[in-house]
Amino acid sequence: MNSPRNFEQLVSLCQQTHEELYVRAVRVVDAHLVVRNWLFGYYIAEFEQLGADRAQYGVRLLGNLADRLKPLKIKGTSATRLKLYRSFYRLFPIGPTASDQLGQLPKPSEISPTPSDLLTAQGLQGRQPLAGALIKHFPLGWSHYVELLTLDDIAERRFYEIEAAANQWTVRELQRQIASSLYQRLALSRDKDEIRRLAAEGQVVEKAADLIKNPLVLEFLGLEDRPHYSEEDLESAIIDQLETFLLELGKGFLFEARQKRFTFDNDHFRVDLVFYNRLLRCYVLIDLKRDKLTHQDLGQMQMYVNYFDRHVKLPEELPTVGIVLCHRKNDALVELTLPQAANIFASKYQLYLPSKEELKARLEQITSELEGGEQP
Repeated sequence: MNSPRNFEQLVSLCQQTHEELYVRAVRVVDAHLVVRNWLFGYYIAEFEQLGADRAQYGVRLLGNLADRLKPLKIKGTSATRLKLYRSFYRLFPIGPTASDQLGQLPKPSEISPTPSDLLTAQGLQGRQPLAGALIKHFPLGWSHYVELLTLDDIAERRFYEIEAAANQWTVRELQRQIASSLYQRLALSRDKDEIRRLAAEGQVVEKAADLIKNPLVLEFLGLEDRPHYSEEDLESAIIDQLETFLLELGKGFLFEARQKRFTFDNDHFRVDLVFYNRLLRCYVLIDLKRDKLTHQDLGQMQMYVNYFDRHVKLPEELPTVGIVLCHRKNDALVELTLPQAANIFASKYQLYLPSKEELKARLEQITSELEGGEQP
């Protein structure tokens, strides 16, 4: 490491060191805050179930506990927060290792364990500290879990926890993905087994169809849902908000070009947006259509895909994927126009957040139909 040569370098070095280590310190504190809140929920649930004097406090337990903790200057222990911690404990069960270790600890309803007893699991030979086991089980910050606690569906809640951790979403990004019904939009284009896999593993990208969301929600572009702006306006807005658009597209997308030009037989053609997906190792072409999708639009995309497959992609790369984003589409037209093995997809986009209730109803209907189809 080079020593600072002048005073300004010394100032800069101190600033950079502080910023980097402060961020790490905040993350460590937040991780332990998650564990603290989960343990609070555990204590309360155990007391309600086994406490010898629980009848004395009854429905006022959380209020009485908040009143006793307030003079102790323990932050975040209002009755409302304590209720949230109890829900956190109940809705986010821990893995077998931590659960087994927790089961061997003294119950808060039986004796008064010390923090050392609870956090280091004294007397449990060969086992890691309980706090460490719990931290590994909760990969997100407390604010993330507060958002996840608003979700009633277990599968949906698990999906967002996996995706937020895997993609390092900020709380704001998590809020947007929940508001835009990402889970329902992905699930609507999958069969029952793939829907189950979403809840167990998150979004797994193994084939071209795994990239598709229907609809694609572009509310972040700030465009009104009106008929008189052009495809160029839409394209420019996407470029201006490229980082958010990549997040909406999904995992593994890299931007390559806008209005990518190629020439064939003295005719010039331009692909609106060209991306590369590093997970599938293939090009992804996107063509924007302001209004209703036509069979000519699909034929044009087929030609774009064929050109990239024959003249651009490398032999070791997978076939090019084409996506036509349109405001309206007829599924029967798409099915009739494209061959079954085509790597071309038509996806609707909308400039406002979808109705979560409508998407949930559609998903429940599809799931019911899939399950009904399994009956002999």
